[in-house]
Amino acid sequence: MSQWDGKSKGTLLGYKIFVFCIKKLGIKAAYSVLIFVAFYYFLFEKKSNQATFYYFRNRLQYSYLKAKIMVYRSYFTFGQTLIDKTAISAGLRNKFTYEFDGVDLLHQLLAEKKGGVLISAHVGNFEIAEHFFGEIDLDCQINLVTSDGEHSVIKEYLERVTKKPSVKFIIVKDDLSHIFEINKALSENELICFTGDRYFEGSKIMTETLLGEEAHFPAGPFLIASRLKVPVVFVYVMKEPNLHYHLYARMANVKQRDEKGLLKAYVESVESILEKYPLQWFNYFLFWNKSEK
Repeated sequence: MSQWDGKSKGTLLGYKIFVFCIKKLGIKAAYSVLIFVAFYYFLFEKKSNQATFYYFRNRLQYSYLKAKIMVYRSYFTFGQTLIDKTAISAGLRNKFTYEFDGVDLLHQLLAEKKGGVLISAHVGNFEIAEHFFGEIDLDCQINLVTSDGEHSVIKEYLERVTKKPSVKFIIVKDDLSHIFEINKALSENELICFTGDRYFEGSKIMTETLLGEEAHFPAGPFLIASRLKVPVVFVYVMKEPNLHYHLYARMANVKQRDEKGLLKAYVESVESILEKYPLQWFNYFLFWNKSEK
């Protein structure tokens, strides 16, 4: 299924121009450029168009015309989240408003000092979750498990112009050394945060039905979370109108050592989010098994 390779695209010059335009012209002015950028992707990105159209037409059952329109709107919305991510990382966090829904669960996990697992998805703007967590977690007890997809020169530039959030990162590596970091963090009663909807080719997978069709998911987050005697919370950061973001946190009520039950609960959670925010499904590849055929 997954044709995703864990890497993001972009050039250093592009990021510099991006940050300059946002700071000098404003965030909403930067949005206007997306009218043309989204149209370019709508015309020429055939593979992602096919995958996104399948999502709207076959999984959400939209009409042909509405599905086509929603493909364009999806690119536009995704572009907005990228602009927001860059703006927030560049120190313009105060331009946005934020809503914390279920954050008491995260406070409770940190206060109990028992450790825990957070699982999210590539819906909404999860990449800015670190800035939410930075406010919640003053002792830096949250670890984001992520791929090191951005070019190092871009990361170095962004680090120079941004305020670093107070969270830790565990980078997924080919030698699997990240597994030891995860175990160490959990042994110190810290929180581990995964995304549960993408996997690398060759890694172990699990199968579950999402939006009425079978799809593959990475087994790692669900195997690890189900075998630990720690709470599991599903988290999402969703974009709303007028530069507003909404963080959702929901407890997973599943028996221990039941990774299949945990995956099913996760899928149901993702479906409930997509019901509210259908445009914010940002897996631009052939996600469902049937879509490949």
